[in-house]
Amino acid sequence: MLTTTGPHGTRILGLGHYRPANVVTNHDLIARGVDTDDEWIKSRVGIAERRWADPDETVVDMAEAAGSKALAASGVATADVDLVLVATCTMPTPVPAAAPQLATRLGIAAPGAYDVNSGCSGFVYALNAASAAVLAGQARNVLVVAAERFSGWLDMTDRSTCIILGDGAGAAVVGPSEEIGLGPVIWGSDGAQYDAVAIDEGNHLFRQEGQAVYRWATSQMAPVALEACRRAGVAPEELAAFVPHQANLRIIDAIAKRLAAPNALVARDIVTSGNTSAATIPLALSRMVERGEIPSGAPVLLLGFGSGLAYAAQVVLAP
Repeated sequence: MLTTTGPHGTRILGLGHYRPANVVTNHDLIARGVDTDDEWIKSRVGIAERRWADPDETVVDMAEAAGSKALAASGVATADVDLVLVATCTMPTPVPAAAPQLATRLGIAAPGAYDVNSGCSGFVYALNAASAAVLAGQARNVLVVAAERFSGWLDMTDRSTCIILGDGAGAAVVGPSEEIGLGPVIWGSDGAQYDAVAIDEGNHLFRQEGQAVYRWATSQMAPVALEACRRAGVAPEELAAFVPHQANLRIIDAIAKRLAAPNALVARDIVTSGNTSAATIPLALSRMVERGEIPSGAPVLLLGFGSGLAYAAQVVLAP
């Protein structure tokens, strides 16, 4: 019989994030010829500005910046990292993957390395793949990075999408723990609406059915979030923070209202970062921890949802 041994639990040991230096305000979009105005954007999606990468700045470049910060914050040496996962859906080509390139840049020698493509829920999916590897004894520590560069996939004539998306990266180091720092994941998908968020096969630009996604998220995601709390044994009022995918400020506020977590700080990073797909959750969480808004060891609810339509939620302990 084959056997494996691993630790009792896992947790996030450190976080890191990166936002490109190029700030694009709503007024900048108007100056570029987008048929919109500042008030319309803020009232529809809540965004005041977003970050776009420089023309020569890549997904792997941003992943490297976030990943190096997460490693430094965790105190884990690169020699002790056995697996590198990158959640992304915006690599310029399907092959090669980002993860092996990232590992080499960071000086992580010969780790397992692969990409996870589940769109906006990709970070939570990758986080759980990392946890499973550590629990199974297949890795000592895992670097998980979500990095997206949507500025290269935008249809600037479609004001319903080009105003939303941004670029950035967030990262976490997952390692062994005596306590359970990553709660049970609640995940699933609605493949009947798989094409509601997509890259168009004809022009290779981003498109989405905004109203369909809005209705799905506001009606279906709160029960998923509450189930993640129940499975973790954490009541909503015990949450220190709620970090949902930063899709749309109205969606965030609607889910938060139904969650009814009075003491939880709700991430609203979308206002200044835009929607960075898989990167939104670790980017927002890392910035909140960096600002001292979430105490170490406090329970935080993560909720990813989007293309697929796939979703994943879980309660984690802040590093």
